[in-house]
Amino acid sequence: MKHARYLKELGLSLLAYTGVLAGSIAWLNSQKDMATPWRDLLALSPMLPGALVVWAILRQLSRLDELQRRVQLEALAMAFAGTAFISFSYGFLEGLGYPRLSMFVIWPLMAGLWMLGLVLASRRYK
Repeated sequence: MKHARYLKELGLSLLAYTGVLAGSIAWLNSQKDMATPWRDLLALSPMLPGALVVWAILRQLSRLDELQRRVQLEALAMAFAGTAFISFSYGFLEGLGYPRLSMFVIWPLMAGLWMLGLVLASRRYK
């Protein structure tokens, strides 16, 4: 039951995020001469439903039992430390002339490491 509630909350928030993102991109592309403060606010508007995604994830974490919280903590710690290690390593390479990476690379990296951490931590407690 709790898992279904989480999927509903997360799914609706991601749907809202996707809708606002698509709308803001379309509007920004059609209004090239929009004033700066309005353009910036419109570009950031997908973060409002993005906050709902964060809220759904945090609510789900609060519903977990102690073992599942520990698994999530270990997975998130691995994702945090791994993302820091990899991004700092690449930062040194950028100093040698490697191409600069967009900040949009960080979230997929962290999410991938979180999933890997979940697999590893789950195996430990089976």
